[in-house]
Amino acid sequence: MDTGIPFRSHAEIQGKIRVTSGVPQVSVLGLLLFLAYVNDIWRNIASTVRLSADDRVIYRKMVKNEDMEILQRDLDRLVEWAVENAMKTNPSKSKTVRFTRATVKDPLNYSIMGSLIPEASSCKYLGIILRSDLFWAHHVNYTVKKTWKALHFTLRILKKGNSNNKYLAYMSLVRRILEYGAACWDPYREG
Repeated sequence: MDTGIPFRSHAEIQGKIRVTSGVPQVSVLGLLLFLAYVNDIWRNIASTVRLSADDRVIYRKMVKNEDMEILQRDLDRLVEWAVENAMKTNPSKSKTVRFTRATVKDPLNYSIMGSLIPEASSCKYLGIILRSDLFWAHHVNYTVKKTWKALHFTLRILKKGNSNNKYLAYMSLVRRILEYGAACWDPYREG
């Protein structure tokens, strides 16, 4: 139905903006293009690289001293790849975590772009807290706290709701928190 009112885009209303590159972050096309763009990041890397959105994780099992040198070379190659592909690397957002139960630990001296990467006792990866001592208490406590918040929110909002709505809210807002990542920190069900 034609109303006689001409359609004007948001850019026309706000003033024209020159866009030199990019797509909206929340678009499916944006995710696909980013994956295609970073698809060759693993080339010439001896260590394992994991990508999620715009984050990179690189890791390697350390058996001998040479493994530490290989990991540093791989870090340097990742920085080179970023420069070649016009991407920025932010060394201040990087940290190194050593996963071991050994009591004697040499300091880790990895660097990115000349900046020493600080060593941390834990990191959050895809919503799961990984501790260097391989214990799960911190993650379990974090999950319980987050679950209680979601449960109280659900109960407060649906105080007078019917049981079907409460069940749906519990399943979608509360239980998903409890079950997320359980295969990592609660593997007794394997087998």
